[in-house]
Amino acid sequence: MSDLSQPLLDKENLDRSSVEPIIPRRSKSSSWSVFQLVSAAVIGGLITTVLHRCIPVSSKAGSIQQEVHAETVPMCPSTDALPIIAPRTNIWKNLDLEEALDVRAWLSDPERGLNLTHAQGASPSDNYIQLVEVAHPPKSQALKYLQDETPLDRYAHAIIAHGGKDVVVDYLVGPLPISENTTFRPRSENYHNPVPLNAHILLNWTMLAERFATIIAPIDPVTRDLFNGSILDGTLQFAGIAPTSYDGKWRRTWGQLRRADPGSWLQPLDMYFYVDMSGNDMSQYSVLKAVYEGKMYDGLDDLVAAWKEGHLTKSPPSSYEWATRAIRGKMRDLDDRAGPRSVHFDGARYRFDEKEQYVTWMGWAFYVGFERDMGVHLWDINFRGERIIYELSPQEAMAQYSGSDPHQGNSVWLDRTFGMGGTVRDVILGYDCPHDALLLSATTHERGTAVQRQGICVFERESGRPLSRHTGRAKNEMGAVKGYELVVRSVSSVGNYDYIFDYTFQLDGTIEIRVSASGYLQGGYWHEGDDDYGHRIHERNMGSLHDHVMNFKVDFDVAGTQNSFMAVSLEMEDKEAPWFDDDWGTTRHQQKIVRRILEEESLLEYPHNMEGAYVILNQNATNAWGNHRGYAVHPGPLCHLTNLDSKRTENSVNWAKHHLAVSKRKDDEPTSSSMWNMNLPGAPPVNFYKFFDNESIVQEDLVLWINLGTHHIPRAEDTPNTLTNVATSYVLLTPWNYNDHDVSIESRNSVLLNKKGGWVIEEQSISSATCSPPRPPKLAYRDGEAWNEDGKAINEDVYALISDVGTPLVAKVGAFNGRGEL
Repeated sequence: MSDLSQPLLDKENLDRSSVEPIIPRRSKSSSWSVFQLVSAAVIGGLITTVLHRCIPVSSKAGSIQQEVHAETVPMCPSTDALPIIAPRTNIWKNLDLEEALDVRAWLSDPERGLNLTHAQGASPSDNYIQLVEVAHPPKSQALKYLQDETPLDRYAHAIIAHGGKDVVVDYLVGPLPISENTTFRPRSENYHNPVPLNAHILLNWTMLAERFATIIAPIDPVTRDLFNGSILDGTLQFAGIAPTSYDGKWRRTWGQLRRADPGSWLQPLDMYFYVDMSGNDMSQYSVLKAVYEGKMYDGLDDLVAAWKEGHLTKSPPSSYEWATRAIRGKMRDLDDRAGPRSVHFDGARYRFDEKEQYVTWMGWAFYVGFERDMGVHLWDINFRGERIIYELSPQEAMAQYSGSDPHQGNSVWLDRTFGMGGTVRDVILGYDCPHDALLLSATTHERGTAVQRQGICVFERESGRPLSRHTGRAKNEMGAVKGYELVVRSVSSVGNYDYIFDYTFQLDGTIEIRVSASGYLQGGYWHEGDDDYGHRIHERNMGSLHDHVMNFKVDFDVAGTQNSFMAVSLEMEDKEAPWFDDDWGTTRHQQKIVRRILEEESLLEYPHNMEGAYVILNQNATNAWGNHRGYAVHPGPLCHLTNLDSKRTENSVNWAKHHLAVSKRKDDEPTSSSMWNMNLPGAPPVNFYKFFDNESIVQEDLVLWINLGTHHIPRAEDTPNTLTNVATSYVLLTPWNYNDHDVSIESRNSVLLNKKGGWVIEEQSISSATCSPPRPPKLAYRDGEAWNEDGKAINEDVYALISDVGTPLVAKVGAFNGRGEL
């Protein structure tokens, strides 16, 4: 097979040695006039006519003196990704705006008989399109297309809420573009259509807020007296929980009151309501129970009566500054200086096809896809000309809480419901990603279309340590290989938590999958005795114990699609041999390797004390030494779900109850979860255990389902925000006899040292150029771009208007902020 990472354009156009130093761009879409280029060069030359070199002075002075050199230093080469033409069209790329508009218009035609209403104004009893998105082709067809461009039809899928029928249906629409041959049908093979409407959390939040304002009005005098705040004037918030249903027969949530100050997630109040939101008639929604100071009341009337009788204690006043991200505390020594940053003195080392979202770097090549449910997906991942992985994609992210109150003790979040792709926002350059990172758009088509022009970043970095090294004396024995990595990153802000998704590619063929969490804790109200469920983090605030588990799908193709799965264990043996020294006895107690090919689909745990490994391999392909070529799963810090017997996760998160699993790949088992699983633990559309029906997995097309996660015991240092250095989990997918040797030895960014009298240093003539990097631009930030279902541009906040987590609410009620918060 050809090396897909090699340039596919004229060398004349790609040869960086002929590129004149220019000022790197800040926007791919901007163009520079001749006047601008000349002006920039002149200004850049004036700025960089001096080179600063720090030299130590007398130890008595105890300072650093700068020596100024009056020599012209050129600007560093552009860090723009170099161009490349993808070998094939990206068949997994999401619909563009025009395609999405065409699909919506076609479905809305009366000829379809769907009687659709625009989603922004729809009530629960209406029919409306929630989402349109690309539908992935069957793998067999995709591989034929990748091999010889066999024609491949393009399809979309559309999720429609049928309010009058109390169901939600996922339809397949195509082929595209729309023509007389286009048809639609339910995708029952994927999600076991239809889904009960009561499992559909994505309601019209404006209407729901108006109804909730009416329901809650009787206790407005109570909250003003007890908390000096009101839901109606926006000084208090109502925060619901999930799951809101067990099997779709009802929809109810325990909600907690919070102060609507900055950092509201950390400022709960000790008042809770059990709200019934079943069915599509909002006039029937009501409060069934209330709890205050640990006592339950039969509805709002009972609570108001207790207040009038003076049985309710006023909540003491509180501050919120401690819960914000505002800088406070004494400045540390030298913190008035900017910290170090990475500089590309020799320009970018990766290539990018913007149209096809195709990236190559150091032998790696892959396509980038993006979806509403879980964000970034990577497709057709090749290394050194061979496909290793067909699909690498996040599947679900869950958090299950513990506590003594109705809110914390009943919370189980499955964030696919809210759309981890739909909650991706532009990265903060210089903080989330380097200033010169490659920026990709993130597009979703939910109740309209939203585009985050800087939602995904791609960048190369130094790992901070050599990938390999040795100090020796023999010829060609001493040296090191620099540790460089390519990172694909996005950040999803789902309610209180921000999840940083990293896919990191390394020179030896290893891929790291990592998730790091930050943002606010879902704080609880502190009572004496609550230390069984967390820690007190402020006057009346606690951080509640919870588990995070994230699931990933890895569709490996190791030397082809026919693979097997091997369990490797380290076991002890007593070994005797005639040459064993009598001083130590004639028997040696030692480890040995035991290899076992699994015959059937399996749910698995990592070996105790990591005494073993799991390897996906091809029994029909060997390296030069006769070893079966494979890839191993090497876990970092991670966990699986602790609470295995909760009714709230009965069958909706079976994937989370094990470290990993291996199954035979099927087109009708595309995901381990669905956007409706959260609210259907008793009857989930996707029950992961049903994937495992004792089928053979010997030399079959296999999928690994891999979990990351943490047991989060919150501490005071989790305020105001959780820290990514602790709240992180990762796994490495690493070659296991896949190659004949460590292929990173190919890297020219390496050094050899040989002793020939003195030390002779060989660095392949690759060294950083002397050039001046541009000053990082002043930080600017914006929200994304949005269009409604008719294609009209929206100039207001995309998060509020388009995002899965809700449309704007009436001013007197407040704003919806994800995960059920009003």
